[in-house]
This record gives sequence, C-alpha cells and structure tokens, in this order.
Amino acid sequence: MLQKTKGIVLHTIKYNDTSIIVDMFTELSGRASFLVPIPRSRKAAVKSVLFQPLSFIEFEADFRPKASLYRLKEAKSFHPFSTLPYEPRKAAIALFLAEFLYRATRGESENPSLFAYLRHSILWLDECVSGFANFHLVFLMRLSRFLGLYPNLENYHEGDYFDLLNACFTSARPLSHSFYVSPDEAGRLRQLMRMNYETMRFFGMSRTERARCLTVIDDYYRLHLPDFPPLKSIEVLKELFD
Repeated sequence: MLQKTKGIVLHTIKYNDTSIIVDMFTELSGRASFLVPIPRSRKAAVKSVLFQPLSFIEFEADFRPKASLYRLKEAKSFHPFSTLPYEPRKAAIALFLAEFLYRATRGESENPSLFAYLRHSILWLDECVSGFANFHLVFLMRLSRFLGLYPNLENYHEGDYFDLLNACFTSARPLSHSFYVSPDEAGRLRQLMRMNYETMRFFGMSRTERARCLTVIDDYYRLHLPDFPPLKSIEVLKELFD
C-alpha cells in the first residue's frame, strides 16, 4: 500500500548500479529500510544527494505487510539544512549520531515521541551558532529515555560510584563486575544528566573530559543493547572541540 510519511536518514549502502538501500527512522513506521532507485536523469523524482546523514526526507513508499525492504517511489527534502553538512564540527557530529542511531534503533517500531525528539534535536543543531560542544553527549543521555534505558538518578550522594550494568548510583564499588565509573567521573556524569541544549554551554569541559564522557556513554549503551558494535566515527568525534 502506497503511503506518504517523513523520515530521518541513518544509513545508505549501494545495492546495484541504479539503486541504493536507505535505512531511516520514519514517523509512520519507526525504523525501516527502503530500496531507492537512483536514475541518472536530471529530472528524476529521487536524487541521491537527498540521503545524507540525518537528512529530513518526505517520501512515498509501498509499505507491504511483512516486507523487510520497502520500495520508495518519490522523495524530497522537507527541511533543507543551512549549516549541518557544511560546518565541519557539525558534520562530524551528524555522521556519528547517524551511525549511533543506525545501531541503537534496530527493531524500533512506530514511536512518534522519539521521531519528534530526533527532529527537534537535529534542527536545534543545524540552527545554533555556537555553544554546541556538548551536544552529542546531551543528545545521547536524553535518547536513552526514549529507548527505555534512562538510568536511575535518585539517591545520588557525592562520592558515589555509577554502576553501568545496573544503571544506578551506589555508595560502594560493585564487586560482582567491573562495569562502573569512579566517584569523580560519576559526579561529572550526574552533571551531564542535568544539562539541556539551552544550558549545556555553561558547563565547561576539556576535550579529555568530554572524550571520557563519550566513552562511558558508549559503554553504557553497549551493555544494554544487544549486538551494539564499536562505532567507527567515535574516535573522530573525540578529537573535536578543544
């Protein structure tokens, strides 16, 4: 059945000389994969340039029951970016987040709240002028809530450890496993959880501190999501934002 919806591009791969497979998080069906014909004609209804990381696409596709790959018929951008693909630091963030979401949202069904969160966050990054060095950290922490992974933040006391496996703060170092962060890093993680896009510029972190937070968050997701692999783009992101 042909249906129109909107999607956020997460991943593309060449299928043959005239088609690509595009993975998107869609407003209608959640995570879905599409076979996209890419004719060489200038007048083609679908152009490959549309499918950049985190691009917003409005499209029509044939959503057939039980199909794992839908055929996309028409597509256009419903919100062209003004800075995201062109500002090198933002482009690196977009590449990382697209790869992260491609891994983290597998099997995610229709979730209008998550789609709205992704759309709001990406637009915020595209439109902001400065103060976005902590964006990817805040984004990932808040994303965990939509995936049912948000940690228990209650009963924090200065000097607590953070137990990554059980997703909570604890006054004693976990003895049954090694998946935890020390009290000084747990305090920084607690600080990160209090940030939002509007206030994050007021929380200063060095590149080393930011890279460590990213490692901890990545470890947390890998513990709680099955088959979550190491991400190729994470090391690039760690080198940004002195």
